[in-house]
Amino acid sequence: MKRLSKTLWNYRSICLIVLTPLLLLPLPVVVSTKQAECAFVLLLMATYWVTEVIPLSMTAMLPAILFPMFGIMNSSGVAKEYFKDFHFLLVGVTCLATSIEKWGLHRRIALRLVTMVGVNPAWLMLGFMSGCAFLSMWVQNTSAVMMMMPIVEAVLQQILGAKVYAGEDNPNLQLDGTSSPTTSICLPRSPSRTQQDLMTCKAMCIAIAYSSNIGGIATLPGTSPNLIFSEYLNQIYPNCNCINFGKWLLLCLPISVIMLLLTWMWLYWLFIGSDFKFLWRCGGERSEKENAARKVIEDDYKFLGPMSSQEIFTAVVFLMMVLLWLTRSPGFMSGWASLFPHYITDATVALLLGLSFFIIPAHGPSRKYEALISWKEFQALMPWKVALLVGGGFALAEGTKESGLSLWVAELLTPLGDLPDLATIVVACIIVTTVTEVASNAATITIFLPILSPLAEAIHVNPLYVLIPTTLCTSFSFLLPVSNPPNAVVFAYGHINIMDMVKAGLGVNVIGVLAVLLAVVTWGVPLFSLDTYPDWAPVLPGFNSTTP
Repeated sequence: MKRLSKTLWNYRSICLIVLTPLLLLPLPVVVSTKQAECAFVLLLMATYWVTEVIPLSMTAMLPAILFPMFGIMNSSGVAKEYFKDFHFLLVGVTCLATSIEKWGLHRRIALRLVTMVGVNPAWLMLGFMSGCAFLSMWVQNTSAVMMMMPIVEAVLQQILGAKVYAGEDNPNLQLDGTSSPTTSICLPRSPSRTQQDLMTCKAMCIAIAYSSNIGGIATLPGTSPNLIFSEYLNQIYPNCNCINFGKWLLLCLPISVIMLLLTWMWLYWLFIGSDFKFLWRCGGERSEKENAARKVIEDDYKFLGPMSSQEIFTAVVFLMMVLLWLTRSPGFMSGWASLFPHYITDATVALLLGLSFFIIPAHGPSRKYEALISWKEFQALMPWKVALLVGGGFALAEGTKESGLSLWVAELLTPLGDLPDLATIVVACIIVTTVTEVASNAATITIFLPILSPLAEAIHVNPLYVLIPTTLCTSFSFLLPVSNPPNAVVFAYGHINIMDMVKAGLGVNVIGVLAVLLAVVTWGVPLFSLDTYPDWAPVLPGFNSTTP
């Protein structure tokens, strides 16, 4: 029995892969309706995504196999769902991120933000958080953390008074962009270091991980759940034209700012102390450690030298991309996209400007022609796993619509209309926030969108009123190192343990959910007309389409 138990444990992934479809088999065999067959695919994919017994991107391929077998959709129909407008936007944004990282613009932005706020541990932490959050608005959250952590590590060595090489400069402070969690040095616990120093180190490291998720929610391309939601909305509600870059920024940038400030104060109180007098204390003598930290930051910024032509071009393209996104269709006026009615999207802008990085020469005519970025460099940063995962989610969403499963779920959930709308949204946010701690953010939102959309129709509220807060809460995976890649990257540096992250994450989860709820019941209402049932959403039998 002991050997059998050990064998089963060693092969638990195989057992789960085999047992899950067997347990779900009564749905397609006994019930044998299109809705039941689609439910079989949905539950099977949800189980595999949550447990990750096979790679997420390969689980996303199941609709391409099972939908044709069940007669829900033909093979070519499923294949079309795997490449959407979302993927072009992802390609364009990744081109920009590749150039930012290759030419070091991220280090210049981060160091400039840190020098602006000062070197007091509290202000320094806010500076690092602001820099990481800003980067996460435009590049992948994991990339933002990996860009920031070498800078944070270098500064922490000065704050914690690391004495190495008999007082010589520490060579590990050279920010050459090659640092990583597996090559960075974990600071030794020297006797000269106080508990306060170690707590400061913990607070700053956790702050970097959390601020990447907080910043990512502020823009549509900032994190994959936002993009998945946007494309899902275009697919299921093609007449809904209310989600664009500008409106999303108006809704979510205040949420990010509120969360960033409250998270900063929460982490300061939890790890460093409850004395907040520094908020109104001006000037004063700096400590030796603060002077050392300022010196390393200033030296690193001087080491970058003046902005290179490559950095300037990347910055110009970045500003152009943001400006074109904001003015494409701002809502309060007709944007430049009105010149190309119904043809231009944010993806068109991202792809056009992203293509320029493969054309513009990186150097002058005196050197051999080389583009700003190469295909190899782009491929290294392109999140192909996310692209396939999202494609599987779109195929699943289309399958639920074609099979009638979404309508069946909507009718089943109609009794929930007796509950207050806000109560339903709070429960949905809590459930999503809980699940995203153990499943990837992209997988979580992909699972829940086909469920929550019919729920909104069933209780006759604006689908955006349910989908927007739950989409944002999908990014609130703060509790565990395995909850998302940024947490894992920071944890690998060795400065924090799991309980540090759990204690801090619980508070940040509460802050995040409350900030999102505040937004959707206040400034979100006039922005997206959340208090009325839209004409682009279907009206179920039993409801009057003219009533809000």
